[in-house]
Amino acid sequence: MTVTSTHRARLRELPLAAAATACLLSFAAFWMAQRAANVTMLDLSVYRAEGETVLAGGDLYAMRATSANLPTTYPPFAALLFTPLTLLGVPEMRTLATAGNLLLLLALVHLSLRLVGRDRPGAALWVAAVLVWCEPVWTTLRYGQINLLIAVAVLWDLTRRENSRWAGVGIGLATAVKLTPGLFVVLLLVVGVARARTYGWNPWLRQAATATGVFLGVTVASAVVLPYDSRRFWTEMIFETSRVGRKEETANQSLNGVLARLMHTTDPGTWWLLAAVVVGVAGITVAVVAALRDDRPVAVVACATTALLVSPISWSHHWVWCVPMLVLLATRARPAWTVGTALVFASFALWWVPHAPAPVRLELHQNGWQMLLSGLYTLAGLGLLAAFAVRQWRAGTGQAVAKE
Repeated sequence: MTVTSTHRARLRELPLAAAATACLLSFAAFWMAQRAANVTMLDLSVYRAEGETVLAGGDLYAMRATSANLPTTYPPFAALLFTPLTLLGVPEMRTLATAGNLLLLLALVHLSLRLVGRDRPGAALWVAAVLVWCEPVWTTLRYGQINLLIAVAVLWDLTRRENSRWAGVGIGLATAVKLTPGLFVVLLLVVGVARARTYGWNPWLRQAATATGVFLGVTVASAVVLPYDSRRFWTEMIFETSRVGRKEETANQSLNGVLARLMHTTDPGTWWLLAAVVVGVAGITVAVVAALRDDRPVAVVACATTALLVSPISWSHHWVWCVPMLVLLATRARPAWTVGTALVFASFALWWVPHAPAPVRLELHQNGWQMLLSGLYTLAGLGLLAAFAVRQWRAGTGQAVAKE
């Protein structure tokens, strides 16, 4: 019996060892490809400069860093988190950021599989080995961005046990660093209020309260440490979306960016606001209905997609949410739809069209095919929300017929 059990254990270890080897080789190839491409990690350098500015007592929102003259765009709490980067040299910082982001990708895949109930040994390694090559992940590591960290913090909350006292902390901290995850607080609150009619105080409301409390707590603490910068951000900088970048840039994969390129303008104005309101209400409705039907995976992906679509600027690297999106599709949709969506994020097609840094504005002169390619992420997001809505409508109709 002992010999048989030993052989079985060794056989189970073989697929795990193969997955680990494949993932390690893929990550190593990715790392070498990034080095061959001479990635600059500009955003990581900005984060380091923010930490230096805080420690020196400088004006955080007057700071400009790197050869691209990039400003600070995040709330003051983020700058406080970046201060440890000043302890590292630039080469060491870049190496640590690359290794850390690859580990975060593994964590994101693991949490995405847990979200859909497919968290099996070795599965995360195989999936991460493939998805590391999609454009949002490549660009996140190219710039040294924090998108994977934000997504992991949110999913860490949303895949925990409902009675966990820590659920909500991740979303609260993520929102304090970058405001977009705040839409998940809205989702938690609306679902919690809807369920309160039947169940009273419930895990959704508790998680919303925890997230809000953490956000307010660290924001107030940041204001105590950095009063001038906090006042400037919450009264001025938060409204200056132009600090983030040009709306019409190909990398902007939000409704705002697509409309700017479609209308050949640098500011779609009212048209974007109207589109954002319509898509925002529709998207959060889809997420809430899914949550009320206990379909948490669809609720989470729908909420993340909505946030990306309605944000004034959603750079292509913000779309690392394609990881849980693709994992969900792989478990729910036909293979053709999953492969097609995967090609959207792996093809780098948005970079096939004319684009150039400021002051050149090639994106304002794209033809129809070029605008289509430069809006693929937005179109994929809209298509996904529409598919979720149709499926929920059919499910609701089926339930109504069954009751009759």
